[in-house]
Amino acid sequence: MNQPPTRPSATEATDALRAAGADFHHRGWSLGTSSNYSAVLGRDPLDLLVTVSGKHKGRLSADDFVHVGADGKPAAGDNKKSSAETMLHVVLAEAAGAGAVLHTHSVWGTLLSDRYGDAGGWAIEGYEMLKGLDGITTHQSAKYIEVFPNTQDIPTLAQQVRGRLEDDADPLRHGFLIRKHGLYAWGEDIDAARRHIEVLEFLFECEGRRLAWGGESVRL
Repeated sequence: MNQPPTRPSATEATDALRAAGADFHHRGWSLGTSSNYSAVLGRDPLDLLVTVSGKHKGRLSADDFVHVGADGKPAAGDNKKSSAETMLHVVLAEAAGAGAVLHTHSVWGTLLSDRYGDAGGWAIEGYEMLKGLDGITTHQSAKYIEVFPNTQDIPTLAQQVRGRLEDDADPLRHGFLIRKHGLYAWGEDIDAARRHIEVLEFLFECEGRRLAWGGESVRL
């Protein structure tokens, strides 16, 4: 019988998300004040630790995080402002069972999200690195990368994402792109979410370079 993952303490989650931010900034995936990260500290009620809005992700401090609940609002007495996209983190924690959510703004993710935005996404197949995504055991797999329209109406976008997560026939898994914006990826804990970010960003760069060399990606 599978045991539920152990929830990190606030200090452990803060340290791990700060380390992810420094690494992602170094790789060029979270430059300036772009990106946002979260980790679930409790489920009943939801206690989500989220990066504070407008902070440089390569230099996050222990004070650059805020606790929010299922309504996306800060806990009582906390006057910090979380990311404008907090409700996406809440939806992923609730509907996908994510233990952590990481959001990046890489060059390749941004460009590919625009190229395939009209089609709503594209499939990546044949790469060994696909096996780094939970549940994929062979490179002979096709991973569909869904692209959502970019909008400032986050509540509506959050409900669109929730609908895809709760699709019994073909639920959204691992991650998705927002057009001309970036990647959201998640996992059962911070390590899994970070692995999914690394795998997907690697695959995006492979796809982008292949297109630059005259190759074509698969559309499903």
